[in-house]
Amino acid sequence: MGENPAKNHYAQLNQGEENEMEIFGYKTQGCRKALCIAGYILSCGALLLLFYWKPEWDVWANCIRCSLEEADIVLLRTTDEFRIYSRKTVTWISVSALIKSRLDYPGTAEEDSVFSKAIMKPSLQVKSIQVQRIRYVWNIYAKQFQKVGALEDHHTCSAIHAKFGSGLTCNERNVRKVICGPNTIDVPVIPVWKLLIKEVLNPFYVFQLFSVCLWFAEDYMEYATAIIIMSLLSIFLTVYDLRQQSVKLHRLVESHNNITVTVCRNKEGDSCFQELESHHLVPGDMLVLKEGKTLLPCDAILISGQCIVNESMLTGESIPVTKTHLPQADNFKPWRMHCAEDYKKHVLFCGTEVIQTKADDTGVVKAVVLRTGFNTAKGDLVRSILYPKPMNFKLYRDALRFLMCLIAFAAIGMIYTVCVFALNGEEAGEVVKKSLDVITIAVPPALPAALTTGIIYTQRRLKKKGIFCISPQRINMCGQLNLICFDKTGTLTEDGLDLWGLLPCERDCFQDIHSFPADHSLPWGPVFRAMAVCHSLIVWEGKIQGDPLDVKMFEATNWVIDDSSGHKIEGQGSTHATVVRPGPKASSAPVEGVAILHQFPFSSALQRMSVIAQEIGGEQQVFTKGAPEMVAMLCRAETVPLNFESKLLLYTAQGFRVIGLACKSLQAGKQSTDLTREEVESDLTFLGLLIMENRLKRETKPVLEELSAARIRSVMVTGDNIQTAVTVAKNAGMISATNRVILVEANKIPGSFSASITWKPLEENKTEDYRGLAKAMGLEPRSPRVFTSAAPVQDDSPPTTERRIRLALASGQYHFAMSGKSYQIVAQHFRHLLPKLLLNGTVFARMSPGQKSSLVEEFQKLDYFVGMCGDGANDCGALKVAHAGISLSEQEASVASPFTSRTPSIACVPELIREGRAALVTSFCMFKYMALYSTIQYLGVLLLYWQLNAFGNYQFLFQDLAITTVIGVTMSFTGAYPKLVPYRPPSQLISPPLLLSVVLNILFSLSLQVFGFVVVQEQPWYSKTDIYSACLSVNNHMENSSSISSLGLHGMRDGAHGQTDNGYKSYENTTVWLLSTINCLIVALVFSKGRPFRQPIYTN
Repeated sequence: MGENPAKNHYAQLNQGEENEMEIFGYKTQGCRKALCIAGYILSCGALLLLFYWKPEWDVWANCIRCSLEEADIVLLRTTDEFRIYSRKTVTWISVSALIKSRLDYPGTAEEDSVFSKAIMKPSLQVKSIQVQRIRYVWNIYAKQFQKVGALEDHHTCSAIHAKFGSGLTCNERNVRKVICGPNTIDVPVIPVWKLLIKEVLNPFYVFQLFSVCLWFAEDYMEYATAIIIMSLLSIFLTVYDLRQQSVKLHRLVESHNNITVTVCRNKEGDSCFQELESHHLVPGDMLVLKEGKTLLPCDAILISGQCIVNESMLTGESIPVTKTHLPQADNFKPWRMHCAEDYKKHVLFCGTEVIQTKADDTGVVKAVVLRTGFNTAKGDLVRSILYPKPMNFKLYRDALRFLMCLIAFAAIGMIYTVCVFALNGEEAGEVVKKSLDVITIAVPPALPAALTTGIIYTQRRLKKKGIFCISPQRINMCGQLNLICFDKTGTLTEDGLDLWGLLPCERDCFQDIHSFPADHSLPWGPVFRAMAVCHSLIVWEGKIQGDPLDVKMFEATNWVIDDSSGHKIEGQGSTHATVVRPGPKASSAPVEGVAILHQFPFSSALQRMSVIAQEIGGEQQVFTKGAPEMVAMLCRAETVPLNFESKLLLYTAQGFRVIGLACKSLQAGKQSTDLTREEVESDLTFLGLLIMENRLKRETKPVLEELSAARIRSVMVTGDNIQTAVTVAKNAGMISATNRVILVEANKIPGSFSASITWKPLEENKTEDYRGLAKAMGLEPRSPRVFTSAAPVQDDSPPTTERRIRLALASGQYHFAMSGKSYQIVAQHFRHLLPKLLLNGTVFARMSPGQKSSLVEEFQKLDYFVGMCGDGANDCGALKVAHAGISLSEQEASVASPFTSRTPSIACVPELIREGRAALVTSFCMFKYMALYSTIQYLGVLLLYWQLNAFGNYQFLFQDLAITTVIGVTMSFTGAYPKLVPYRPPSQLISPPLLLSVVLNILFSLSLQVFGFVVVQEQPWYSKTDIYSACLSVNNHMENSSSISSLGLHGMRDGAHGQTDNGYKSYENTTVWLLSTINCLIVALVFSKGRPFRQPIYTN
């Protein structure tokens, strides 16, 4: 090749994505493989087992480095802190059967696609690997592995319409199908034997197998049998649990794998429709959506017509969502960049349900298949369950280190045992058995089972309280939580909104407020029309369905939605419009009804929605509603009242949710579908403010007070208005009445790469010079060019406010509040300020789902243990990345959340923290107890080995089974202490207090056993050879010492060979065993301490 293999040996897979990995190329070498096979045989499979645990060692031993292009084996390594390796074999896909001549070669839709760039000539083969259920193929030109199963991102809007608008040819589809594989989210139910083998090959069970074999060799049958029974029970319970999860996941996805769909085929320039099974779909296929309910088997871009979709599977909210077709924009921007954050409004997601379709002039609703299989939104959700993000918890890392210390401890004991027994001329076989026995004594085989038992009991207690857990390992993490992020709507406040009032505006002046419910109905006018048509409601199963805000607003008009199949509107071609008409209770209106011709759905990024409506027989009008600040910006300045900001502040400061309304008339003769959103949403006339009341849930304030008393920070992360959010935070007790709120506003400076930041005390609404504030916080600007203040510098300004801010900062009685936009700019331009802002940030408003996830990760970087509590609507990402994500929604979307509460209340948060703290303390105590019990036994055995003595089988059995196993099982019965104390349990096993506790106990045990060992030898009745000497009187003992001594010695030696108990009877043995048993009981009692995290021991 002439290239350096090392140069192309490494690349990155999924760069910039959540599942980013490093990929290395290797080639299998025959002689290395032969040596490894010899090693497997000679080691009796031990080397193979080691390679199973360490796949990277397997690759390094069997293969040599090469470029990725030549590789037949690839080694993958995650880029996170865990650096987990996995091994994948390169496979070859042949397309020669499909491409018999040049004419069969992929057509126009394929020219710049990865499909044509992956086919190697002349072999007509494609090189591929499969990683976490996603297929990647080798791009010959880019010299890298690329994901297939998704339409490339580089296509423009017009290119999607042109290339895929009439469907793929049969040949193009066949080539894509072979390369991409079937469109299925296939999660087969894992056979029991596979689960068993995987569980049994766990290092812990392998060590147990070694221990059991050794015990059988030493005739220690009883405990070996007990351990086998316990291990089998543990394995079967785990396998049963895994099998149940596998069956549940299989059922969750199987319904979407076999759906009959209609596709459009391109046959010699003509389009024809064809019905086929959904697993035959490929990216680029043209899907035709028919009327009636349909489950979507893939992700698709809507290119004609309109759809109403139930996305509860993704969002957790059963609110119908309107999808509009992709515009035919003629520019060079990729379609996703052109649509910006709004691109999801054109995408139909896999697993969601199409409730209603509305065709346009073409008469059909068409969509281009965007992603198939595990690349889809549903596939991504399933993969997040199959391949969860590994946890970085100090307890588990420290536990491994501690076990390593115990193994080192055991190695010292082994050397000591070999020396003692070898020097006394014992048989080699006996020396080996005794020395190996030391390992099984020093490293407790029952430790992992005991730790798992504690977690299982906690899981059961949580289940009784209506909290379900799909990731039991995270329960211990809940004990460390010191910051909880709460969503607002549906989490802290009630789900529904009540319409409180309407503040209409006429001739740039606000009129008298119209309260709801009112004696007199709202008069007919532009505001009434806006309330009647500016929504995305539909009639579904006989009920009006949609956003709760839209439902309340529409119900206030007493109008009804005409749910007939559609209405042909004059001058609008074959448009199927939704018509709203006056209901039986409605006040008289001069119109028969109003038709909604076109919708621009609500967008989180744009913070607004718009509709084009037409009175039957009247003119077309645009109605817009959304965040008041955003709506006011789109209106003509002369129509916005001068006191707009003060009025808005008045209502948001009281915790109301405020919506702005606006409208304008459209020129006659223009087709509504031809207008862009920018054209429609400009030069509007401001109509007024709609005021909605959002009440706090009854449990919110007591729960937040309890968390605050326990010194657990509460932070609000919401998509709502910042002023409303601050007011709710104050009412809920997140922000004390005496504390100040400082609004942080960051803006990009137009025409430059720099940005500005301003600080504003929210109560006074006056901009402050940031410099005094920055100095007070120690946030001096690092780059004057970038760190700019939007406020003018006034050296002679009265320093009163600045002094107040300084005082607030000095006392720590202040909270920062910022919007999602400001957070994004601070994260980009003022990175050095972000940690200090987050340390006192309490309210984060107008946050998008992506910004919520980012915020949680930023808090984690500051060493916070972060919990996220949300209703699942826009919080899925944040719920997944938090240390403990608690979903208050039982929808399918929350399946990826570690915890789900049956009751939609934040009362589950302190409950989870309480149980987490108790579980964590129990885990620590169990670990310390198990380590000390094995050390106590280890010291006793080594002490007796000095005399070539040892504990008998029944002595071991009593300590191992009657004491330790019973304590291991019952210690976890102790419940959580009902009060949350203002400090957390320790998170590190290897920390001075805990290590001191263990070391002092070891020293106490050692001194006690040595003391007993020595003191018993000092007793007047002690005899090294006569175990009955203490039973005889002193005189008889003196007279008959010689004869009894010889008899005792002879009897003991004879008995030593014939007895089933392999211990030696002696005073030292009995003394050391009794002291070590008492010591084990004392340690168990000490480590069963109750308060402040667990209930007292007598409650167990």
